[in-house]
Amino acid sequence: MMNGYQFRLYPTKEQEQTLLRWIGCQRLIYNAKVSEDRYFRSFKRQFLAVVGMPVPIDQGYSHFKTERTPFLSEVPSQVLRNGAVLWKQAYSRHFLGLGGRPKFKKRSGEQSVWLTSELFSFKPQVDMETGEIPRYNLQVGTQKFPIGEIGYVSHRQHRIPNSIHISIRAGKWFLSFSAEDDAVNIPCHDADSVIEAVAHELRQLSPDILTARTCGADRGVAKPLMTSDGQVYDLLPVQKERIEKEREQKKKWQRRAARRKKGSKNQKKAYRKAARYQQYEANVRKEYAHQTSHALVMDERYSLYVFEDLKIQNMTRRPKAKQDEKGRWVPNGAKAKAGLNRVILSSAWGQVVQYTEYKALRA
Repeated sequence: MMNGYQFRLYPTKEQEQTLLRWIGCQRLIYNAKVSEDRYFRSFKRQFLAVVGMPVPIDQGYSHFKTERTPFLSEVPSQVLRNGAVLWKQAYSRHFLGLGGRPKFKKRSGEQSVWLTSELFSFKPQVDMETGEIPRYNLQVGTQKFPIGEIGYVSHRQHRIPNSIHISIRAGKWFLSFSAEDDAVNIPCHDADSVIEAVAHELRQLSPDILTARTCGADRGVAKPLMTSDGQVYDLLPVQKERIEKEREQKKKWQRRAARRKKGSKNQKKAYRKAARYQQYEANVRKEYAHQTSHALVMDERYSLYVFEDLKIQNMTRRPKAKQDEKGRWVPNGAKAKAGLNRVILSSAWGQVVQYTEYKALRA
């Protein structure tokens, strides 16, 4: 079974600058493909339809390397190609009805670069006494554009992946990839077959036994998750208290960043600190989702999990503007609704369901 891995990465200052350049160039190619697609689609009805030419949806990127973009020649061509491939993959998901058309990637927030096997290699470090491979060394770059060996901490063994993602979030670097996990044995080749096999077993049970082996989960705001047996899953009081403190620190550093010179190093440092305070809450929510899903799956009383079906997108939609009889704008409760939306989106409803699903498949 394929399993996901994420490890902390520790590049040097020089390696950080090179990786940031790779990230920026790959993002530029992706955004250029988005802009090109929007340009062609805007003239589709007027010109392209007349001459019978379809809107081009390909992975070409070489025409973006011009005299105005000499910096694109300072990175491996595979990095630029992968940016076009990511755009093509996003468009394929749109055709399958799994998402909208590709949008522009922003420079803010988490940034990542996708590297295929030509751009990296894992060198095993063999234990001379036992002959085992406790860890690997990550080598990134090509002969023309070398980055060198980047240290990372592999807290568990893994296979060699075909591609990796190197990302930076709140000033911290991460290595992410998916690879086969020998520790997880699933009798069928795909998840759909596993689900059908489990469903076939459940159909053999009587209604009373099936009801007894079913765990219903109600999702709410005050209580993020409450199961049919009366168990409530929520953050610890100390976690809630620390989250409030981290939010105040985040606001403080955002105000400091706004007062500093735009584009300066001090402003970037302030924004980096604000992002780190924000990351604490995200880490706590992720830990809560993992612990809750683990507790649900490890309960041997249940074989079927049913979660309340909530239209989260509709629930978090902003309220429409209101006007009185004379056409003047009146309060519509947008501020209160924004606070409710913030609580709903930070309740980890989706994460708990997602984690429970893949952990239940393993079990």
